[in-house]
Amino acid sequence: KQMQRFNVGEDCPVFDGLYEFCQLSAGGSVAAAVKLNKQASEICINWGGGLHHAKKSEASGFCYVNDIVLGILELLKYHQRVLYIDIDVHHGDGVEEAFYTTDRVMTVSFHKYGEYFPGTGDLRDIGAGKGKYYAVNIPLRDGMDDDSYESIFVPIISKVMETFQPSAVVLQCGADSLTGDRLGCFNLTVKGHGKCVEFVKKYNLPFMMVGGGGYTIRNVSRAWTYETSVALGVDI
Repeated sequence: KQMQRFNVGEDCPVFDGLYEFCQLSAGGSVAAAVKLNKQASEICINWGGGLHHAKKSEASGFCYVNDIVLGILELLKYHQRVLYIDIDVHHGDGVEEAFYTTDRVMTVSFHKYGEYFPGTGDLRDIGAGKGKYYAVNIPLRDGMDDDSYESIFVPIISKVMETFQPSAVVLQCGADSLTGDRLGCFNLTVKGHGKCVEFVKKYNLPFMMVGGGGYTIRNVSRAWTYETSVALGVDI
């Protein structure tokens, strides 16, 4: 009964070490936020995080604890405005929902939309109350390639940076938007995906990078290795 109540069991099964996994994933993002707040680091990475579907009292879409929300709450102790960007192929519903009524966090999600999990992220979902216009959804069709993605990502994020003027940024780098992903349907290359990291990094704001989806494991490891090198400014 307890498991049903928290939606644990179906697409969020119980496994050995689940509690430790949640501790590491969530703790990693909170620790990253603390480092950024103390100015001990300019960029912090938690590839074990990015579990953007989890809700306050509900596991969802392979996500048990929403480390991103916990990390952003930590950042808000020191930062007036935090920007969240999501380039996973799925809508970042858990993060959007958590900050739907506040003007201190802007959520921007680029995702496949229509007959696709989690079914949210309509263009017309823009936030509510104080948070109206602080949720931005960019619903996309199958087959997005590097050029198409960049032509949408760059102008939107430029405008968001200009108008919202955040003092910290969180980027969810879900690798299921890469070509050949078993559950995804976009055609991004590792370089194209990494260009988003490169672009956000240019703003020189306290920057947290987290993982997320990715179901063709070799692609995931390639992407996040490459994006670590982009963050470090090292060629590999």
